[in-house]
This record gives sequence, structure tokens and C-alpha cells, in this order.
Amino acid sequence: MTSSTRTKLLSFAAASALVALTAASAPTRSDERPVGLGPVGAMEPIMTTVGNKNVIAFYRPVSGDCNLYVVLSDRRDVSGDSAAQVRISLSPRQIVHLDSSDNNTLNLKCADNAESLAVVDGDEQNVAGSSILKAIPASMTAF
Repeated sequence: MTSSTRTKLLSFAAASALVALTAASAPTRSDERPVGLGPVGAMEPIMTTVGNKNVIAFYRPVSGDCNLYVVLSDRRDVSGDSAAQVRISLSPRQIVHLDSSDNNTLNLKCADNAESLAVVDGDEQNVAGSSILKAIPASMTAF
């Protein structure tokens, strides 16, 4: 499979996951968003928000690294027209920091040997029950 075909296939998979997960987990109120902070295995989604953005993230393990795919969209955009995809390769135990314009940060960490992906706090601990983190120093800004 060529690199271009693989990229198109993964982009289609991300878009399909967004549609399927949105339909399968219809919130009880229009302002509620599904939340899944992980840790998750390969090709399983992390769904959360950071600031005014919806975030869906998943990864593919490649040679022990996490090839991370992140789809970001405006929380008020029901059409999906504002969606953008970011692709990042993370080494084991590496963290990417996604900052929002309103000083919130989402930290995603690749586990050893790309066994899982999780949302972590500033102390690199898995986060449970929280979908938005306060700003901490970031190595990558996605907004």
C-alpha cells in the first residue's frame, strides 16, 4: 500500500470514526460531549475537549512509536466544516501538548512500545474524570 493511499485510508477512518462515534453516543443535552480519556489501544479513540475545541485522537503503532492522528473541530460547529487533522509521531513515553487559545492544555502520552495512548496531567499521571487541563509549558501548539 502506498503512503498516499495509507494516508487517505487513515483520514477516511478518522472521519468515519468521528461520524460513527457522534451518532453512537448521542448526548442527552446538546452541550454535552462524549469523553473518553484512555488509556486506549491502537486505533481506539480518545474523545475529549480542550478549550473551545472537540478533540478525537487515535494512534497506529509503528516500530514501537505511536503515529498519532488528532482531529480538532470547533465545539459550536455541528457541520464539521472547522475540522482539521494533525499527525504526529511520538516515541515511547513522549508527550505532545495541545494548547487552546484560552490557556487550556491537552497532554497525550505514548506508552512504552506503543502499547497505549492516554491523556495525562502535568505530572504525567493518567487523567480520570477531567477533560480540560490548566495550561502548562507546551512543546507543540496546535491552535
